[in-house]
Parts: sequence; structure tokens; C-alpha cells
Amino acid sequence: MSVTGVKVEALVDEGLGNSAYLVDLGDGRALAVDASRDLRSVREMAARRGLKIAYAADTHLHADFLSGAVQLSATDDAVVLASAAGGRAFPHRGLHDGDEVDLGGLRLQAWATPGHTDEHLAFLLLDGAAPIGVFTGGSLIVGAAARTDLVAPERTEDLARAQYHSLHRLMGLPDEVAVWPTHGAGSFCSAPPGAERTSTVGRERATNPLLATTDEGEFVARLLGSLGSFPTYFHRLGEANRRGPTVLPEPLALAQLGVEQVRRLLADGAMLVDVRPIADYAAAHVPGSLSNELRAAFATWLGWLVPDGTSVVVLRNSDQDPTEIAGQAAKVGYDVAGELAGGLVAWVDEGLPTSATGLTTADALRADEHVLDIRQDSEFAAGHLPGAEHHELGGLAATAPKMAPGLVTVMCGHGERAMTAASVLERAGRHKVRVLLGGPADWAASHGVDLESGP
Repeated sequence: MSVTGVKVEALVDEGLGNSAYLVDLGDGRALAVDASRDLRSVREMAARRGLKIAYAADTHLHADFLSGAVQLSATDDAVVLASAAGGRAFPHRGLHDGDEVDLGGLRLQAWATPGHTDEHLAFLLLDGAAPIGVFTGGSLIVGAAARTDLVAPERTEDLARAQYHSLHRLMGLPDEVAVWPTHGAGSFCSAPPGAERTSTVGRERATNPLLATTDEGEFVARLLGSLGSFPTYFHRLGEANRRGPTVLPEPLALAQLGVEQVRRLLADGAMLVDVRPIADYAAAHVPGSLSNELRAAFATWLGWLVPDGTSVVVLRNSDQDPTEIAGQAAKVGYDVAGELAGGLVAWVDEGLPTSATGLTTADALRADEHVLDIRQDSEFAAGHLPGAEHHELGGLAATAPKMAPGLVTVMCGHGERAMTAASVLERAGRHKVRVLLGGPADWAASHGVDLESGP
């Protein structure tokens, strides 16, 4: 996109629901804003435009991805720009409210915008005296504001009140100023669904429901009422970003591990993550492995379901990109130990056992069968099979022992999360499990029955 001649590229991570930004400074240099540790898209765009990344700005100590700023500092000699209040334990230029950075023609002005986190900054991009756009991070986002319950439960309401004032401060900017948020649709940071990733101050003033009221209490009630669950790894990445992530070798790769090496790692507590398509996993898989099909949402479920500190070993098909696996894992804090060389074939060739998981279709699933719906609360409330049991996937390992015995059919919206849930149940010792291919709408259409709504 080009705003008054300044080129700003939004680099969308569909899986995490976030956007990084690359700003062409007009002299062969670039500013990267809120880039994750998986820098592939940032580097590709910079190379395409012939730019050297000179600055890496972070709006806040992200909870949903590891920052790439330390990596850019080490490999590109980029200057890291971030809040002085963040207490980062690595070289950076600490900024306070109102501080400005001369980018060589353009200027970046720090605005204290607490709410999503305490130390949150928005960055106003100025061309001379004219504001062009504002990188709002997790304060103002398209159609909403980011959640305020990530710091500590007892801080949630106070931070929501701070968020109210931060948003209204941003509303003091002219209508035409571009709004470039980090969090967007698909993010667990409370972004609503929708295709729009960027906006303007004027559009948000006119359409954002949270800005429709000038009453602070009503704002707080609306914001807190929209909060759902979030991945457990959110709790640890803020501190990891404060300390500074380790610098990775580039390009990323997966080490090759023999069968005996993998068995030793598993015996020592490692987790085998099977990234193959669900049909392949259903046909045969290593007992005790976690199914997490490689797709846009891979990183989210890896971070949610693999405990912190657990060594990760990957099993993939030969046509699946190892760099994609390593990159997605790295941005949520996992440096993968390696992959099973030769895949499942190598495991079978050693005479080692495999397991299988049953599959079923919507038309074959009877209404009186035990169905477990593992979607998010909001998805379940919008429409589910009559009588379905409901446990969110993120908490399933804890709730599995409380479920009734016997055959259970697991379902989600399409099947990928359901297979992940089935693997979680199998790891918990439940083996009478099968997975529905499809979702509630498929079942309702097959049976001519309306879905139920509500919790």
C-alpha cells in the first residue's frame, strides 16, 4: 500500500492472525514493525524491493509470538526501537511517550497506549509535520481493541480502563490517518472476524463498536464480555521477549534423526508431532504422537498443546516443507530438535508398532451417538449437534479423564482439530475414538436436522 507516497507493506500471518509491516524509507533502508521470529516474509519483501532493514520497532512485549527484533539486530545490524518501560534485557533504543526517531526524512513518534499490555506503544509515522499512519499494535484494531487479560487476572479491568483512554487518545488523530494494527482476524487477542487488516482513524470512529460509547464503564463491560480462552503459551512469550529470543541460524532447517535417536528422545520426555494430513495420520501413526497437520494454524496448536520446555520431534511427509515447520515452530518459542529421517516408513521398517484412528462421515453419524465437539466456546454456541458434549481442544488433556467411557466421535469445523483432539485422547489412554470428516453444517445437511445454539 502507498500512503501519500510512502510505501508500507502489510505482511499478514494468517495462522496467528497478525500483521507485520515493512516501511520503505526511500533511501534503500526499511523499518520493520512487529516482525516475528519467523522472518521469511519480511526478508522476501525486503529483497524484492532491494531494501536493507535498518530499524526494527516492537509495539509491545508480544504474548502471541516471539519477536524477530533481536534476530534483525544480530543479522542486519538493525536498531531495535521499543518501550523503555518494557525492561528489555538486550541492546535497544528505549522510547518514552512523545519521543521521536529520525528515520531519514520520515519520523516515528512514540505514543504510550497502555491497555493490551502496560508498556504498550503506538508508533505514529510522520512526514514532516503530517501524520501518515499509526502502528497501533494491540491497542486500536480493526473493529475492536485487543484483550487486556494477558498480564494478570487481577489487572484485567484496570488495563481495560487504560485501553479505553488509549483508544480515545488515538481518536484525536485526523480521520485520514491510516491505522496499521498488529492483531487482526484470526488472532486470539480478541480481533473480530473479517477480511480487513488495516483501516483509518475516521473509519474506526464511525464503525468500531467499542468506540460507539463515551462511557468508560460500558466500554469495559463490552471489551471484557468479548474475551474467550487463549493459548497457554501466551503466558510465557512476553517474558521470553523481554529477555530476548536466541538468534537462529538462517535459513531454518530440521536436523535428521534416526529411529533410535527419536526413541531415546521420546523416552526422555520429548513429544513426536505428526504434521501429515489427517487421512495419513488416521491410517497409521506412531503411538502417543500428537497430530497437528501442517497448515496456517499449526503454530497456534503447537504452542497450546505442547508443554513449555518439551523437546519436539517432527514426523512429516516428504512433500511437506521442513522450513515452514521450523519457521512456524520458532515464532511461538519451539526450536525443534529434528525430524524422524525417512518418516513413518523408517519407523515401520524397524518393526515398530503403529496405531490407527477411525474416520466417519456426516451421513454415517447417528444422532444418538456420543459426539465430542472440541471447537471454541463461541463456535459451539453458534451451532452444534443436539446433545453433543463440548470441551475446547486447548483444555482437553485436563478434561479427558472426566469423560464417559466408550466410543466417542470427535468433531470440529472440518476435521484437522478433531484429529488433534483424537490424538490427545489417545495419549490419555482412550482408544475408542474416531473423527468426523466435516463439521456441524455437514451433519445438519445430511440429516435434515437444525443445529442447536447456545452453550
